[in-house]
Amino acid sequence: MATVALSRRQRATAPKVQRGGKWSPWMFALPAVVVYVGFLVYPALSSLWFSLTDWDGLSATYNFVGLENYTKLPSDPVVATAVRNNAIWTVVTIAFPTAIGLALAIALNGKVHGKPVLRLIFYTPAVLPLVSIASIWGWLYNPQYGAINSVLRLIGLDGLAQPWLGQDSTALWAVMVPAIWLRTGFPMLLYLAALQGIPKELYEAATVDGATRWQQFWNVTMPSLRPAHYIVLALSLIDSFKVFDMIYAMTYGGPGTATQVMGTWMYANVFQYYQAGYGTAIAVVITLVAIAVGIPYVRSQTREAS
Repeated sequence: MATVALSRRQRATAPKVQRGGKWSPWMFALPAVVVYVGFLVYPALSSLWFSLTDWDGLSATYNFVGLENYTKLPSDPVVATAVRNNAIWTVVTIAFPTAIGLALAIALNGKVHGKPVLRLIFYTPAVLPLVSIASIWGWLYNPQYGAINSVLRLIGLDGLAQPWLGQDSTALWAVMVPAIWLRTGFPMLLYLAALQGIPKELYEAATVDGATRWQQFWNVTMPSLRPAHYIVLALSLIDSFKVFDMIYAMTYGGPGTATQVMGTWMYANVFQYYQAGYGTAIAVVITLVAIAVGIPYVRSQTREAS
């Protein structure tokens, strides 16, 4: 009887045999794999193939031209302008939102009344539709009845009123102002969360050692925010390389090529000039640059997770 009871107990405590065997996990993952392949892998491979052709985006036939579209990029004057504008856009729209976001986070981390309301106010632009933001700022920049020029004329600074989006010297900088405004909320929240995770004992020890507030900021706050710095810079850098919607909605890449970036030039070649093969080659280059920038970030996140 003892033997029978023991065998029953062993069967009860034995691990259950997984139904479906080794294929069961793949069956659960199959829907996600199908979506991933259908909406990411296949379009990516198709784009890579079309970048090696002279397809116009409409015809059912096209010719294979190899790397011809890629060899044309260095000699394209608009590409040179777009790369320069992308570089300017990247530096400005990373430096200013990061610095302003950090300053706001430090201010909100102190003793300030109405923190939830202030956080909401500062972060709201980050979640607004980009097209609506572009429309609002386009109205503000209107040379005839826009609020900016109207205020300048009202206070007697008529000489400063100008067509902000209609001239080469100011168009790109004018578009970057709303971009800075809407990009400040994300680093602010990230830095605020990181600041709240810094142990207060570090500041207390620094105060005992006679460190000033400025010394505490550089020797305690900034080193403690290093992971947040990396995340903000990596994600902002990737986003800056593929900028398109804000510029296209406000200037369409104009006047002339003053605000042309790689994203808008890609769109123009595909949908305006019907050079889908060349435009797709530009898209492939943008993707490769974004991947190259994102690899260090992904690797760092993987190491932290493990």
